[in-house]
Amino acid sequence: MPDSWATSGLDLHLEAAGPGLRRGLTDALREAVRTGRLAPGTRLPSSRGLAADLGIARNTVADAYADLVAEGWLTARQGSGTRVATRAAAPPSRRPAPGGPPARREPARPAHDLRPGTPDLASFPRAEWLRAARRALAAAPHHALGYGDPRGRAELRTALAGYLSRARGVRADPGHVLVCGGFSHGLKILGAVLRARGVRTVAVESYGLDVHRDLLAAAGLRTEPLPFDALGTDPAALRNADAVLLTPAHQFPMGVPLHPDRRAAVVDWARRTGGVVLEDDYDGEFRYDRQPVGALQGLGPDHVVYLGTASKSLAPGLRLAWAVLPPGLAEEATAAKGSTDTCGTLDQLTLAEFLTSGGYDRHVRAVRMRYRRRRDALVTAVAARAPEVRVTGIAAGLHAVLRLPPGTERSVVQAAAWQGLALNGLAFFRHPAARTDPLDALVIGYATPPDHAWSGALEALCAVLP
Repeated sequence: MPDSWATSGLDLHLEAAGPGLRRGLTDALREAVRTGRLAPGTRLPSSRGLAADLGIARNTVADAYADLVAEGWLTARQGSGTRVATRAAAPPSRRPAPGGPPARREPARPAHDLRPGTPDLASFPRAEWLRAARRALAAAPHHALGYGDPRGRAELRTALAGYLSRARGVRADPGHVLVCGGFSHGLKILGAVLRARGVRTVAVESYGLDVHRDLLAAAGLRTEPLPFDALGTDPAALRNADAVLLTPAHQFPMGVPLHPDRRAAVVDWARRTGGVVLEDDYDGEFRYDRQPVGALQGLGPDHVVYLGTASKSLAPGLRLAWAVLPPGLAEEATAAKGSTDTCGTLDQLTLAEFLTSGGYDRHVRAVRMRYRRRRDALVTAVAARAPEVRVTGIAAGLHAVLRLPPGTERSVVQAAAWQGLALNGLAFFRHPAARTDPLDALVIGYATPPDHAWSGALEALCAVLP
């Protein structure tokens, strides 16, 4: 039976033009190489295979290949087949078209990135993750690769319930765990649920991420900032809200835990009013100089939605997060997510295996020590080079707050940009309607640079401090 398009090994879309089969095929191949559709080094189908695909004679394809080899567009070597020549594809022109707008320049990549929110991506446990993926895939039933439960794979929900109970004090039933495509996805789902329930105002911290406020606003919810002081966010103003979004274990970006009295007050408010607490436990695994602060959800599992993510402990590119839902919200949130699972099955199964095998705990312990060494180096360097700057919020997490002399934040951020140093001032995170007195400070993410670049990033930071 002759080769067919189904078995030739490489799909190749060609639009022949010009008189004659040979010339038309030659012109089509040349154009595909010239425009970059066929990248340098690409191995082309055999003359027999391409001829079968196109329904033409094999000699026609062989002659076209020979013409393009002679012109330098292709190369042909015994045992290597016919490939696109490495010098054939010209780079796209950067010159603007006549009369058109000038070409846009890509912004220069900073020499050092100290913005918070991203772990050291070089520390991702590739080998261990690959082994867990192999084990998970080998054990997975065939139906696991189909359209799944919108809550997520049962293996992952069960593994998360056990881990969160053990490590974070969360009271979790696997049936009430919802796997999401990142924290923002989970917050978007919950925003829709709250709006459908008639919620209009969500209280938030005075400092936080604008992307979270924007997601709530997109759901039709107004955000109201709560006051902040030395004890953390003050819940006294919750009487004006129907729900609240908090980071109680390590308030972002200020870096302090919510005081125990205020934790209790938030839960009492929820029980008394029927309000909903959204707990963002974004970096709860990372603590250094104190005992871990347990999840707020453990105090009021019927009123607190616990939100966690793999973005800080592993990598944001996994797009895996989870919500532990009160029984009264579980069905609504699942329905809001959709009728089928929208998160990658293989990554869910791999994370489940990584959790149950102990690989996750080992990884967290290893990077916890690495980040602590970086934090210690930051504190030491700032004390030696910029004694007027006070480093705070360092007992846990992946960032620190550097308190600056009054009136200097803007100039320091600008000087850092001139030096190719990406960082955020505290004002970047301030809610537009916050009533808390503003502070001059930098929020330094010390986890982001890889190990080999940390000393250089630290040197660049100290050079711009007042």
